Amino acid sequence: MTPELTALALAVLLQAGQLALYSVLGQKVAGPRAAMSPRDEAIALPGMAGRAKRALDNHFEGLILFTAAVAIVTLSQQSSPVTAACAWIYLAARLLYVPAYLFGWVPGRSLIWAAGFLATLVMILAALL
Repeated sequence: MTPELTALALAVLLQAGQLALYSVLGQKVAGPRAAMSPRDEAIALPGMAGRAKRALDNHFEGLILFTAAVAIVTLSQQSSPVTAACAWIYLAARLLYVPAYLFGWVPGRSLIWAAGFLATLVMILAALL
């Protein structure tokens, strides 16, 4: 497995972990009854539970782009030390982003997000060039 695919697999596992974290924190705030409801109305989750949800949503958005970057690099057989490094930077940024969002690290959270986003873009550009 290429380093990019390994990083992608680990990023997916991270997302599953984030989903579990959000579930636990959300149920603590809203209760199991709300969690089992059809949720016709959005459940307001303040504090840490709300931040866990927003961090999870952000990971969904970033993972789409990263998955595309990994597919482009892998299918075009353009894996290189640069694309591998970018994949690991993306994963490290996503790992750091969770506590950065949960604990409100400002401006660290935005800088961490930018590192992951730029790493994804560099992977695509490296495959194109």
